[in-house]
Amino acid sequence: NRTVYIGNVPADATIEEVLNTVRTGIVESARLLPEKNCAFVSFMDGASAAAYHQEANTRKVNIGGQDLKVGWGKPSAIPPQVLHAAGQGATRNVFLGNVDPSITEQGLREDFSQYGPIDTIKVLHEKNIAFVHFTTINNAVKAVANLPNDPKYSGRRVNYGKDRCAKNNNNMGNNNSNNNGGAMSNSFGFNASPYPQYGSNMPVSFNPSFDRFPGGGRVGMPRNMFNDGNVNPLTAQGNRTLYLGNIAPETTCEDICNHIRGGILNSIRYFPNKHIAFVSFVDPQAANNFFNQATYQGVTIKNRRLKVGWGQNAHALPAPVIQALSDGATRNVYVGGIDDSITEEKLREDFAEYGETELVNILKEKSCGFVNFTNVMAAVKAVEGIKSKAGYENVRVNFGKDRCGNPPK
Repeated sequence: NRTVYIGNVPADATIEEVLNTVRTGIVESARLLPEKNCAFVSFMDGASAAAYHQEANTRKVNIGGQDLKVGWGKPSAIPPQVLHAAGQGATRNVFLGNVDPSITEQGLREDFSQYGPIDTIKVLHEKNIAFVHFTTINNAVKAVANLPNDPKYSGRRVNYGKDRCAKNNNNMGNNNSNNNGGAMSNSFGFNASPYPQYGSNMPVSFNPSFDRFPGGGRVGMPRNMFNDGNVNPLTAQGNRTLYLGNIAPETTCEDICNHIRGGILNSIRYFPNKHIAFVSFVDPQAANNFFNQATYQGVTIKNRRLKVGWGQNAHALPAPVIQALSDGATRNVYVGGIDDSITEEKLREDFAEYGETELVNILKEKSCGFVNFTNVMAAVKAVEGIKSKAGYENVRVNFGKDRCGNPPK
């Protein structure tokens, strides 16, 4: 059983005061029933619940001098969507960066309450960061998925921090064996907490929707651009592939890619006759972020809302793909120094031997063009082989920016 019952709660107690007594593990959800003077706290695992139950009945816990009665609630399974989100690093705690003086606790409470009940809010203006603990992981996921589209928060870093209720637990109960002495080690690979008193495990520089290609669309991507000191998303565990269904018959692969944002792609496979597609991101977390956004906001193409789900299995990226991406490869091939003899149709025909393309465009004023393939390795073959073709001996060839890696609209 992962749910504990807390009785004899003072009538004027808050959910924050109730959760202040919890320090044994990650909480999935907490409900306060003031009319019944009780609360229910559901942990992510039974061991954390058992530790709290034992601790509360051994040393007694109280609120305002009133001893609480701690027992067991009704057993229940973790909702699948919560289990998946937690496996990708989600907690009740939403981390907010780039916080300026205009951001206040009251303002955050007003803005964030639309996503669900709130436990605590902390603003650290000296660090330009803030933390909003919801009472459930599910509501935190909603916030993280939607905030990048809120004009007030779109320019700020948004992610998950450490659950304050896991302060004294070394196991953390999140099915992650890579624990680090009580510091949460999630799919982002952030360990020791720089702000333990506020429950953050987020490095100040991290942005979940950042463009991993800092060139802003320029060619000549840096080598080892993923080696930023955090976990390498190329080797991170997790499902990278999403299923898209209910696709309108007239939809093109270009249309689909135009609606995918938040993470660069390894590949996209589109089956028009079946009205489905499979989209594989480079970073499992980017896949999870897009899934959450699509689930709560929807993705509509050609007036049809797509069905979005997960691919069957979580596959690691092939070694050649990891090497290519580490060296700066993307699906997008830049062709510079072209003249008027090179047209979009010619690019499409000449590059077709290397693989399927989804978008080809030319910028005549800049004498360059871009050929977007449906997978990274096809683009690698094109970069390696195109200059051997007649008419391409003197062009500049490199990798451009994958537009799917742009921040969500």
